[in-house]
Amino acid sequence: MAKFITAKEAAKLINDNDVLTFAPDSLVGYPHEVCWAIRDRFLEEGHPADITTLRAAGMGTFADDEYGEGCFCLDGMLKRSISSYMAVCPRMAKRVAENKIQGYMFPMGPILQIFREVSRGFPGVLTKIGLGTFMDPRYGGGKCNELTEREGEDFVEYIPDFRGEEYLFYRAPRMNVALLRGTRSDKNGNISTEKEPIDVEMLQVAQAVKSSGGIVIVQVEEIVDVHDIIPRMIKVPGIYVDYVVKAEDSYNIPQTTGRWTQDDYNYSFLGDEIVELSKETKPMPLDHKKVIARRAAMELKEGDNVNFGIGMPQNIPSVLEECGKVDMVTMISETGVIGGVPAMGRDFGCHWNLEAFTDHGLHFSYFDGGCLDVGVFGLSEVDAHGNMNTSHLNGKVSGIGGFTDISHNAKKVIFMGTFTANGLETSVGNGKITIKKEGKFKKFVRETAKKSFVAEQYLKKHDSALFITERCVIECRKEGLILKEVAPGIDIKADIIDRCDVDLIIPEGGPVQMNEALFTESGFSI
Repeated sequence: MAKFITAKEAAKLINDNDVLTFAPDSLVGYPHEVCWAIRDRFLEEGHPADITTLRAAGMGTFADDEYGEGCFCLDGMLKRSISSYMAVCPRMAKRVAENKIQGYMFPMGPILQIFREVSRGFPGVLTKIGLGTFMDPRYGGGKCNELTEREGEDFVEYIPDFRGEEYLFYRAPRMNVALLRGTRSDKNGNISTEKEPIDVEMLQVAQAVKSSGGIVIVQVEEIVDVHDIIPRMIKVPGIYVDYVVKAEDSYNIPQTTGRWTQDDYNYSFLGDEIVELSKETKPMPLDHKKVIARRAAMELKEGDNVNFGIGMPQNIPSVLEECGKVDMVTMISETGVIGGVPAMGRDFGCHWNLEAFTDHGLHFSYFDGGCLDVGVFGLSEVDAHGNMNTSHLNGKVSGIGGFTDISHNAKKVIFMGTFTANGLETSVGNGKITIKKEGKFKKFVRETAKKSFVAEQYLKKHDSALFITERCVIECRKEGLILKEVAPGIDIKADIIDRCDVDLIIPEGGPVQMNEALFTESGFSI
């Protein structure tokens, strides 16, 4: 039966060299009072030292602060970070970049699946996700800096022939402690999560840690009597929970990175309220971002199940709403939230007017099984073969999240973004676009620093991938990168050929013109 302790007492349970395992998404599921108590103990005693943090999704605020893993970024405290996304915690990402700690980056799906496999006594997960990318041990094994390459363990193995096919095998270090967050606990330690806007992988993490001989600590807002929680609302049964910590300040528990107090709670994200979507997805101004979103929206068909990545893809719902087509597709997030409209910015991963929650730890089976109709992602860096780098840009380590999983198996993949980066200025109107100032960096380059999407792997099962920009549409096929469409007002040589380092294939008769309606205030429809 679970014991009820303070955050300070919980911190005393953490030992040097422990592997701390989390189930967060930004600040969803983040047990901040327990984490801060661990930090305070280290400042007082120098323990626990040399800990490892292990998580699937991001954990932080995208700011240089003490939320997320930022509270562990003290000399001698954090030895190693293993995750799919680092940019959410700039303080920790900086320590990786400076070779102060070891850093590993793996696709989100395999990390989630490791929890499931370890919980049933298996050492890891066999998958095709990551083949040919920088997670493949032939190209780095997910190691993010020189320190990790020199001193780190190998957590990924290349399997050249398993029943005639190649695979990767991912494993993780032995997990000592699970640090989780729920809403309520009854007196037997049964945990509910009714105030969490994402159904994070709490149960799988708790099971994995228990199977590894570790302890499970859960921070909650309230402790109630047994049977006060409806059994179907229990996310983690008390048989998996060793310790429960009641938060001292239950008012200041962030729902998301952008919602910090009980007054900020958005009950539509929980499915408890329905809001007017037109108020949440306001029309965009006519600029190159809207042009890109409109052109990407044209690729969607009635009834498609679509996953929108972070960044520019989040503009598509606004375009759909403006066209009266917001119900044309079912919108899905990698967090396991289904239906309604994905929220933007610091609420990423939550949905307005959602229809269903799927457990995050199970949701990636949908992607891996090839069930997703369309995956839409931001366009970062593309090489001459159509491979994408989303993780190592301009000397910074960011992350991949679920990108590699989703892009590998979606029936259609769309990458959308500006043709050049950093400083692009345009003028849009009257059916055309004009480049006023070019971006500082080329996105289409001869060779990428790292690979997180391998076109060759994708094209083994699919016909093409699509790159949509403000000035052109490029299709990646087995024969190469084909310049499919060009915007009115764009000079092919000056604005496209001379602004990239890849050899584009010009189709016979030349590329077609992008629809002029994309570049007008009114007249565009889907």
